[in-house]
Amino acid sequence: MNILFCTPFKPLDHPRVSGDVTIARDLVDFLIARGHNVKETPFLSTEEIGFDPRKWLTLARIRSRTRKLVRTFTPDLWLTYHSYYKAPDLLGPMMRRLGMHCPYCLFAAAYATKRKRSLKTLPGFLLNKHALVTADHIFANKREDMTNLSRLLPQSRLSFIRPGIRPSRFRFDTQARQELRNRFGTGNRPVVISAAMLRPGVKAEGVQWVIRACSEIRKSGLDLHLLVLGDGPARSNLEELAGHLLPDRVTFTGRVPRREMAAHYSAGDLFVFPGINEGLGMVYLEAQSCGLPVVAFDHDGAPEVVDHGRTGLITPSFKAGPFTRAVRDLLSDSVRRREMGRRAAQYVRTEHDLDRNYTAMERSMLDLVAGYALRGAPDGR
Repeated sequence: MNILFCTPFKPLDHPRVSGDVTIARDLVDFLIARGHNVKETPFLSTEEIGFDPRKWLTLARIRSRTRKLVRTFTPDLWLTYHSYYKAPDLLGPMMRRLGMHCPYCLFAAAYATKRKRSLKTLPGFLLNKHALVTADHIFANKREDMTNLSRLLPQSRLSFIRPGIRPSRFRFDTQARQELRNRFGTGNRPVVISAAMLRPGVKAEGVQWVIRACSEIRKSGLDLHLLVLGDGPARSNLEELAGHLLPDRVTFTGRVPRREMAAHYSAGDLFVFPGINEGLGMVYLEAQSCGLPVVAFDHDGAPEVVDHGRTGLITPSFKAGPFTRAVRDLLSDSVRRREMGRRAAQYVRTEHDLDRNYTAMERSMLDLVAGYALRGAPDGR
């Protein structure tokens, strides 16, 4: 297939490789590996576009370039990644109105009716709703999104695709474990791993929760070492907090390339990150794939990818007691922790293998393309 790939929120080459960028890149890599010809559409961030006249002016130019691309590339499918109220897809519906004759699909789209109750979010809500009802098919990668979308669209236009990684790239590495534990001076103490972009806001707040929990556990008499993977403008403040609460028991590694993450996960015994406002949290899948059980909040994305009680513990959000107890319980019970880690690695390979899950989506897209060739746009869309 010739696939036009649109990302209204962040481009594929965004310098800050967050979870949403990782998911988009992995999806494109999968499609290319399957032999499809994938071309990015001209990029325009539609974030908060409802109140930004400059972006509307830019959109007019982007529309012209995109229309020319549609004519020359002759796509078999338009696929937009991640349309929601804050960054709705505008180009896909525009191209449909301008006569683009191919299926228009959305992946990881969201629908939240509460966004229509505020004047600040109403424009984005309406623009996103228009994209949702225009799309021929929507692939949701969160159960909550699937539930919300079903209030707007029939089930025939929706599919649930579990998020995934390539487990072969995230395996426990015995040699790396020993080398890194020696480098970081962890000794025989149990090692807690946390990973995030260390920027102000919920990411830094999440690491603060981990530091405070580890501090309380150490006060109770259980020694440990905390490894924080990641970098960002909040790092110095977090290091200062950790130096006060966890002296000599914390290491900030700085940015770790994704290809080296498996080695760093292998150095740990438990992955801990609350995941405040976390869309999905690909780090949870990566850590579990390497055999680490997880402790996280029930706030948003973590419950989508952690099997509570089997591969980790999901605790009530913003409750310090249950969160700290969950970390302490797993650190103090090595038998339970290792069994959870074994199940975590198997769980990712069974339920969250990217190639298996995306192959199911590919089959649906191929069926849509075949249907267009036979019938044209369904229902006049």
